[in-house]
Amino acid sequence: MQGVRPAPGVRRASTTPPCRTRSHFRQTVNDVLEHKGREVLTIDPDATVFEAIDAMAGRDIGALVVMEGARLVGLMTEREYARQVALAGRTSRDTRVRDVMLPDPPTITPDQAIDQAMRLMTNRRVRHLPVVDGPELVGLVSIGDIVAAIIGEQRTVIEHLEHYIAG
Repeated sequence: MQGVRPAPGVRRASTTPPCRTRSHFRQTVNDVLEHKGREVLTIDPDATVFEAIDAMAGRDIGALVVMEGARLVGLMTEREYARQVALAGRTSRDTRVRDVMLPDPPTITPDQAIDQAMRLMTNRRVRHLPVVDGPELVGLVSIGDIVAAIIGEQRTVIEHLEHYIAG
């Protein structure tokens, strides 16, 4: 094949799809927050578990960030309620959030990639991650938020590849 050149006006097919590189598809936690919103419901550690469960049920959410002043101190989730209140024979009206919350939960920053969030959730066996920018709480992402973002990212890659293949 040495010395073989394409005929005039004929171009060789590129082996790289004319779409964005993989790094351009990498969504960040900030992208997820831009889509879902940055509102975070918080609760005081001295509130009762009943107040926490009532707030979660009223908003159809599965977690509240526990804040002591401006400091993130824990995470109160339906899982903590089920395991540490309901199954332990406690009552939600007499139990304080601080007694059952997940203390010092893992956090993530807005600039981290969604695959890092997924890995952290999987490794730490949590379903919610507070998003912090320095000392400031700027959001909360759930496993559902991350899975939806990954599916959307994969859909975009597939569409680009299909467009490339179709010419």
